[in-house]
Formats: sequence, C-alpha cells, structure tokens
Amino acid sequence: MKKMDNTATGSWTPDKNPTSSTMKNSCHPNLKMFLAALSFAYFAKALSGSYMKSTITQLERRFDIPSYLIGIIDGSFEIGNLLVIAFVSYFGAKLHRPKIIAVGCILMSFGTFLIAMPHFIIGRYKIETSVRATVNSTNNLSPCPESSPESTRTGDRPSILLSRGCERESSVSMWIYVFLGNVLRGIGETPVQPLGISYIDDYAQSENAAFYIGCVQTIAVIGPVFGYLLGSLCAKIYVDIGYVDMETVTITPGDARWVGAWWMGYLIAGTITLMSAVPFWFLPKSLPMPVDKHDTSCTPEQTRFIKDSPTMEHKFRPEEPANLHQMTKEFVPTVKSLLGNPVYIIYLCVTIIQFNSLIGMVTYKPKYIEQHYGQSASKANFLMGMINIPAVALGMFSGGVVMKKYKLGIMGAAKFAFGTSLLGYFLSIFFLAMGCENSKVAGITVSYTGVEGLSYKEPSLFSDCNSGCLCSIREWDPVCGENGITYVSPCLAGCASSTGSGRNTVFDNCRCIALASTQPGNLTATLGQCPHRDNCDKIFPYFLALSALSSFIISLGGTPGFMLLVRCIKPELKSLALGIHTLATRTLAGIPAPIYFGAIIDTTCLKWGYKTCGGRGACRIYNTSAYRIVYLGLTLGLRTVSFFLCISGFALLKRHIKREEKYALTNGSAELESLRKEENNSIHCEQFILASDCNPDRETCL
Repeated sequence: MKKMDNTATGSWTPDKNPTSSTMKNSCHPNLKMFLAALSFAYFAKALSGSYMKSTITQLERRFDIPSYLIGIIDGSFEIGNLLVIAFVSYFGAKLHRPKIIAVGCILMSFGTFLIAMPHFIIGRYKIETSVRATVNSTNNLSPCPESSPESTRTGDRPSILLSRGCERESSVSMWIYVFLGNVLRGIGETPVQPLGISYIDDYAQSENAAFYIGCVQTIAVIGPVFGYLLGSLCAKIYVDIGYVDMETVTITPGDARWVGAWWMGYLIAGTITLMSAVPFWFLPKSLPMPVDKHDTSCTPEQTRFIKDSPTMEHKFRPEEPANLHQMTKEFVPTVKSLLGNPVYIIYLCVTIIQFNSLIGMVTYKPKYIEQHYGQSASKANFLMGMINIPAVALGMFSGGVVMKKYKLGIMGAAKFAFGTSLLGYFLSIFFLAMGCENSKVAGITVSYTGVEGLSYKEPSLFSDCNSGCLCSIREWDPVCGENGITYVSPCLAGCASSTGSGRNTVFDNCRCIALASTQPGNLTATLGQCPHRDNCDKIFPYFLALSALSSFIISLGGTPGFMLLVRCIKPELKSLALGIHTLATRTLAGIPAPIYFGAIIDTTCLKWGYKTCGGRGACRIYNTSAYRIVYLGLTLGLRTVSFFLCISGFALLKRHIKREEKYALTNGSAELESLRKEENNSIHCEQFILASDCNPDRETCL
C-alpha cells in the first residue's frame, strides 16, 4: 500500500509531467470561445450605440425636434439599463451568465428594429422650399409675390389648411417609437458588461485578466468605427430613396434640411446584434478555475495539493442549485457592504462626473463639426469613425499592454489613469482657440447692408428691400448671393424672378443683394448656404489632429482605470460592484448629460425651423461662437471638478492599500505557521484531500 502511495504521490509532482507548464499558462478552449463571443457582442452593441449617435441630426430634422429632446431619446438607453441592471448584476452572477447575455443580445436587436419602424409608417419627408421641380427653365417663377408692407409685417404668407395627412401625422409623435426602441436596447445591453467582464476575471489567470479585458474593450471601440462609417454612408443616401425621383430633390447632403436614410443602418445593426446572441447558448455556466483563483475557503493543505497536482491545474467550481430566497435575503446586506467601501464611493463620484463630460461631448461632437466647421453629416460621421475612434481603440489597447508589461498594482494603475486624463485635459483647452466665425446670414448674423451683428429676433429678417414681398419668416430655404451673404429665402432676398429648375434654379434681380454689394446690375442668388470662409478650412485639419491626439492620451488610462475598480473590490462583490458602477454612471451621467448638453446648445440657436402642422421644429443655424464656448466650456468644467475629487481618492486608496497589506501580512504569517506544523503529516493530508476531492468510484479504485 505504501508503494502505491508513493507512486500516486509521485504522479502529482509537476516536474514529472511535461505538459504542466503549458497547462498553467494556456487559455481554456471555452474561455477562448467566450472571449470571442463577448468581443462580438461588444462590437455589435458598440456599433448600434455609435450609429445612434451618428443619426442625431438626422433624427432632429426628420421628426422636427430640438436638441434637448434628442438628448432624452439618447438617454432612454440608460433608462432601460436603470430598470434592470442592479438585479441582473446580482442575480445574473449566480445564474447561467452566458445564456443571460444571449437573451440580452436578442432584446437589443428587437429594440434596434423598433427604432427603424417609424420610417415605414410615417409619410414621405417634405422639404420646405419655394423651388418647383416642374418649372421649365424658360418660365419665370416669382419668389417675391407683391403685397403691401402692412400685410407683410402683420403676418406670414397665407397658411395652407391642414391636410388629413398632417392631422394623422400630428396625432402621434413618431419619435416615441425611437424612444421605446432605445429603452429596449438598454434593457438588452444590461448583462453584457457586468456579467461578461466578471466571467473573464473569474476564469482567467490573474496576470492575463487585464490583457483579456483590454482586448475585449478594444474590440468594443472598433465597433464605433463601423458604426460611424455606417452612419456616414446612410447620411449620403436620401431618406426616401426608392420612393422619390432624386431629380426632384433640390437639396444636397450639406443642407440643414437634408435627412439621410437613417432607418437603413438600424436594420443592419439589428441583424448583427441578433447574430451575436448565438454563441452564448453553447457555453457552460462555469469554467475550470485557474490555480491562483481557487476557492479561498480551502485549507492550506488543499491549497498545496492543488498547486502540486498537474491534473488539478484548473478546478471547477461546484455548481450548487440557485436558492433565490437566500439570494434575495443577502442582497441588501451585500449592497451595504459594497457601499461602505470609501474607495469605491470616490471612484464612483469621479467616473460619474467624467462620464457626464465624455457622454455630452461624444453625443454632440458630430453636430459640432457640422455646425462649427460647415461639414456635412456624412463627412462628420466619416471623420469620427476614421480618426477619433481608432485613436481611442489604440489608446485602450496600449493601456492594457502597459499594465500587463509593467505589472501595475492598484496605486500604479490609479496614477497612470490620472496622469493621462490630466494631460488630455490640458490638450483639450486648445480647442477653445480653434474657432470659426459665424456664417454671414442676412437679418441674423449680419444686417442687410452687410454690417455684422447678431439678432435672435425674427422681425429683423425684414428690410426695405423685401418690404414689397409677402415673405414668410418661418421658411428656411437659403440662397447664396453673389456678395457672399446667405439669405433665409429667395423671397427675403427680394428676388423678383427665377430661371431653371430643381438644383439648377437661379434667382434674378435680387434687391437685397444689391444693398450689400458694390456691383451694379442684375445680382443673382443660387440655392443653398454660402460656403464657410477659407480661414475656417485651414483650422479644421488642426482640430482633427488635436482631437485624435487628446482622444488617444485620455483613453490610455481607460483599461488601468477599469482594473482599479475590479481590484479594489472583494471577489464575491465584483459583479455587483460593476453593475452598480454601470447603473450609477448611466443614471447620473448617461441620462442627464445628453439632455442638459442639448438644452444648453439649443440656447445658441439663431433660427428655428417650423413643423408642417405648426410649432417649433429643429434648429437651422446656430451662433457658432456661443456653441463653441458652451459645448467646450461645459466639457472642460466637469472634468475640472473630477480632478479635485481625485486628490481625496488617492489619500483613501493609500490607506486602503496599507490596511490590505497589513491584513495580508498578519494572515500570511499565521498560515505559514500552520503549514510548518503540518509538514510532518503531509502524506496523510494528501491522502485525506484525495479522498475528499474524488468521487466514490475513484476512491474504490484506489
């Protein structure tokens, strides 16, 4: 029997098994599959989320709504998270995590399809224009119908009676479907991050966990690249493509009234998200545990046995049946224990403030590029996808590599994340100096004589040159005069006639253009706004370069900052900590940030559009200088506040680390003494452990 014991004992020695070191550093096949599936799910949810951001201006124009209402729609995603995230994070960690993630992906896809639904039940998009595509080039159309000055001042051009279609359209706001679809997307996305990240951290080697999470987050950042590129492609395509003759469309993608095929991208994103659910159905509830993450309840003898056994390099967690009553009973005490951690609370406060800044900035950045630098929605989305997002992806990946290479601890990760964030903050200040002047629009940013001066009052659109015309101040049908000034409509430009048709229409004998021009004779105007000045085009490349650099530097600290959250929490509280972190940031940042950013941006609007059925619609032109100040100022101001909180956070973190080191030292000494006492009885302990770990059949064989 002793010989058998020696043989068995010898078989447990790692040196006698050539595959032991390979097993020790390898990644379990199911973990590889989970990594691939989670990466695809992250890609899908990031693609649909970024596509939503890219359609901000398209939705504004299609549904004739202001920016703050778009902020509510955008924040509805976080509302969906708020409804279920705490329970999904807590209960989901104790149930079958991969299958819960699969259900979430299916819900996300259904929500994405629901967002596209209004396009198929709403009427065709109507452009407010005075141009008629059916007019022959040989016929004249007078944009300036004769009337008395009194009738012009007292009211608008006689309004057309509301049609049945208008009544039907006004009976229900179609943007509600977009809101509800985004809520459903938020509910479906809830389990992906907390359950996915905790699953990786549970079953990956400690030294590899940060690298794996960095890889997943890098893939997640690649998703927005395709999301914004998809947004750029769809923004080029007219919203009613296939239903209208494009020859009759008199506007271009650069026009403030242009609406792209926003619905098409949602159908594509929904299909991809649905596909991402498939792999999770074939993954197990648990995987083999790495040797450095065995159950802490094991005795020192069990610890030594596991480390010595090549066949026990990984140990499965016992799959106990879920006791929902017991789980519910422990929920409140567990939350109290988590919220009693001061380091976690400070971390929450800092990330909430920084997420307010980040979410508000990202949501309205394409719109900022459109309005401030005069770019089309398609080009703004393309630049976001090809310049900003790859810089963020590279930064996230590099941060994970740095943390793995230099084996940064909790304090090292905190310092690295803070340093990169502070450097990115200083670089972002330079954006304030990269401003463009307002476009010259008669009656809004300049007078009809060409003198610069802002006006938020609609009566300033009238002048002596158009007093004989019955013009509508509600129309936005801009024309560019030969003098380089944009006029709100051909009527307000005082144009007496027009030639041509469609996009080739030219307006002649424009009296208001003559007021601000030194050229005599017949002054004409063409469709669309006048292009921005050359100095703005020169500044724009520098803006893009600085934007890419600052995005890269800030995102360098993303992975170390995230691992700081994971490592300062007890293992059993990890899923709940991630869930509450996501809940708090989305509740206090994801929901309000787009709303108040949008509301503040709305205050800089100079000319509002009007709905077909009456009421204020989407903004047509902004005060670009004020837009720049409130948009960038609010972004930088929030980040300034977060840095002050970081100072107290470092003090608490140092105290936390010292306390943990002291506890580990005391506990480690006691454990070492226990191991020495048991040294002489090691063979008997190993036999006992073998008996306790093996099943009855195995014991009989031995």
